[in-house]
Amino acid sequence: MSSVRSLMRRRPERAARLSCQKSPKAATLMTIANEMTAATMDMAEFSPTGAKWRLRDARCLHEIADGAHDPAEQLAPTDQLFYRETKNSGFKEEHDMSIVDVRTPDPKRFIPGATGDWEVIIGMEVHAQVLSNSKLFSGASTEFGNAPNANVSLVDAAMPGMLPVINEECVRQAVRTGLGLKAVINNRSIFDRKNYFYPDLPQGYQISQFKDPIVGEGKIVISVGPDRQGQFEDVEIGIERLHLEQDAGKSMHDQHPSMSYVDLNRSGVALMEIVSKPDMRSSDEAKAYMTKLRSIVRYLGTCDGNMDEGSMRADVNVSVRRPGEGFGTRCEIKNVNSIRFIGQAIEYEARRQIGIIEDGGVIDQETRLFDPNKGETRSMRSKEDAHDYRYFPDPDLLPLEFDQAFVDALKADLPELPDDKKDRFVSAMGLSVYDASVLVSEKSIADYFEAVAEGRDGKIAANWVINDLLGALNKAGKAIEETPVSPAQLGGIIDLIKAETISGKIAKDLFEIVWNEGGDPAEIVEARGMKQVTDTGAIEKAVDEIIAANPDQVAKVQAKPSLAGWFVGQVMKSTGGKANPQAVQALVKAKLGIEE
Repeated sequence: MSSVRSLMRRRPERAARLSCQKSPKAATLMTIANEMTAATMDMAEFSPTGAKWRLRDARCLHEIADGAHDPAEQLAPTDQLFYRETKNSGFKEEHDMSIVDVRTPDPKRFIPGATGDWEVIIGMEVHAQVLSNSKLFSGASTEFGNAPNANVSLVDAAMPGMLPVINEECVRQAVRTGLGLKAVINNRSIFDRKNYFYPDLPQGYQISQFKDPIVGEGKIVISVGPDRQGQFEDVEIGIERLHLEQDAGKSMHDQHPSMSYVDLNRSGVALMEIVSKPDMRSSDEAKAYMTKLRSIVRYLGTCDGNMDEGSMRADVNVSVRRPGEGFGTRCEIKNVNSIRFIGQAIEYEARRQIGIIEDGGVIDQETRLFDPNKGETRSMRSKEDAHDYRYFPDPDLLPLEFDQAFVDALKADLPELPDDKKDRFVSAMGLSVYDASVLVSEKSIADYFEAVAEGRDGKIAANWVINDLLGALNKAGKAIEETPVSPAQLGGIIDLIKAETISGKIAKDLFEIVWNEGGDPAEIVEARGMKQVTDTGAIEKAVDEIIAANPDQVAKVQAKPSLAGWFVGQVMKSTGGKANPQAVQALVKAKLGIEE
């Protein structure tokens, strides 16, 4: 044993492997070796044989101790996704990132202060929970809403001897998201240990990616507006990186008067941390960015974007400066879980910082929390830097590599994304940019619209979906998934209008009936006698009666022909909205001698 301890001083990782064969205290010595490796900030070197031993051992532990919640998501085929030996691997304590200001100061985005104008600088770190059946390094379930500590494996609980095993589906989801963000996919990435201590972090560290993330730089184009002229402004926001990491558990402080409880269901769930560049210059841009990012991951199926369930949340970095000056000291607003709250938090924090600077103070770099009840941020702790976490490559996880064929296969299977779909709606269906933007804002809305528009006029379908359906859903506080009117039913109403079976006004009444009672639109029209009157004789009789009863209005129309619409409205009213509007208009103009 003394020889092993001596060897540990020089080659701790080799000593750990040797001790596994010679001593029953292997687990303890492995822990000591890892701690010594961490202390010297030197990644352990593994021979190919050692790497195979670890993978084989990890597979065995995973299958026996955890049980795969979804076996198809576990170890990847070795010809596509695998770990490889890393020798003499090192890292830096800061990202190789130079912040470049790519935006020209825009006066319409300035914030007026007591001593002049200010500009707010915003960057965001969005944590998006990966849609997968099992966790990032274990087979435990990720199902939301289970009883506390029901979704916990021995790996998640950091039991001694448990080794992490990568979930291939989580890797696929990260690559899909990177492709959706038009980002660089890094075929080689490294998992690191981010060391900090908290009751809901059993390991005492988080497995994350520091210097070598799975996804590099990308971009998102957001649309801000409309302005008073109804125009939108497109703004490109840079993506710095996307990396995979474990989520922590949840501390619950309201379950007992003197103790806090810990729920580890979330511990080990895969997160994608999507880091933007500091390219946003207003709260509206930040809200548009978060909305667009959520839309993209939902289209891709890589995250459900349910912020109220915590599966998507944002850390918002805010600083202020005089226009044209360098970046100021930033404060991070932690775990904001609502797009509306993001806007409110930025507005408050920018004003707070401006007030401090104008009063002669300085901004402390710190982490803050947003209180939605008070509409203000409050200090949480001083902001940590990278070196505070003592990052080092995880000795249990060798670098992750995949070939370009792996990426290309995922790229070929990507769905149509919001920007491409919007362009198609505008070019192929003739929709306005505004209407197309509304329809593609959520995948479920776009899917509903396309079902209604199939074989029908796209503009008419868009008007009904946006004005009538979404208007009714908004009034009722329902999501598109909860709509009582199916695409087939709404399409049926549009078909009845086109066939001139019903008028536009009758169609509105029919929509209300279908919304409240359901049923087939054509059958409802037939059963309730809602067909519009197309008999010219009956319509002409109604027109004659209205004209005869209103001689004063007739005189006004002779002087001002545009007032003829009053007669059209009266005829429609007298027929209960059943008269054909085009026939009524034509007869009114003919009777009053108004030329087309």
